[in-house]
Amino acid sequence: MMTQSMQDLCRHIEAHSDERISLADLAARAGLSRFHLQRTFKAAVGVTPKEYAEACRMKKLKSGLKVARDVTAAVYDAGFGSSSRVYERADTRLGMTPNQYRRGGCGVAITYAAAESPVGLMMIGATDRGLCFVEFGENEPDLLARLRKEYPAAELTPMSTPPHPAFRQWIAALTDHLHGAQPRLHLPLDIRATAFQMRVWNYLQSIPYGEAQSYGEVAAAIGQPSAARAVARACASNPVAIAIPCHRVIRGTGELGGYRWGLARKRTLLDLERSRRAQGGS
Repeated sequence: MMTQSMQDLCRHIEAHSDERISLADLAARAGLSRFHLQRTFKAAVGVTPKEYAEACRMKKLKSGLKVARDVTAAVYDAGFGSSSRVYERADTRLGMTPNQYRRGGCGVAITYAAAESPVGLMMIGATDRGLCFVEFGENEPDLLARLRKEYPAAELTPMSTPPHPAFRQWIAALTDHLHGAQPRLHLPLDIRATAFQMRVWNYLQSIPYGEAQSYGEVAAAIGQPSAARAVARACASNPVAIAIPCHRVIRGTGELGGYRWGLARKRTLLDLERSRRAQGGS
């Protein structure tokens, strides 16, 4: 669980994300050496102080891109020293460049494919940087409509035959995982997230295969014990099922809670993982 000291540092970084905050300054504020601060902060938050500050700036940038007079103004208002720095990190924080984000994904190329899984039809969408869409549904047209809604201005292309090796590996990993043959997933993701969503999603990826935690436990673990509802919203906005295992979060009463792809699927996923774990597959 995150200590009060780490919570205070998070709030400090958020309040000063448009300024340059050195690791030495944060270490002095926490009363720790730089090495111990780096290790303690990452263990509590899931990312380094530098990564957390950048996520806060990216969150501010996303809001600014929608209202600023141009991209450059939004970049500097968010606290970035240059636009080149933003473009270097766009693949891991925005999922696209600032101009593309501003235009609803215009210019982003997404390849997609559908495959059967133990919990029904699954559609996978990916850019050349990683997975950006993993959802379950009843038929391919509905899933494609969801993908188009998520990325309305992107160029959507069916997976070619033969598929790109990386895409084939990602599909195989997800399929094997759903069949219990690959409990641990380490797949590249190309998704957009707020700083809070990133903290929740990073933490969800640390929940062991076959286990479940409550929304309240997740909120407490990321240092915001009163944010159970916000955690639930972050789970509901997850665009990549399984890769970010939001199905492992349930209510404190033991009830399943919500799942954007249906409670029957959530129950099946949990049962499959628990069965595999009991067999020694974790």
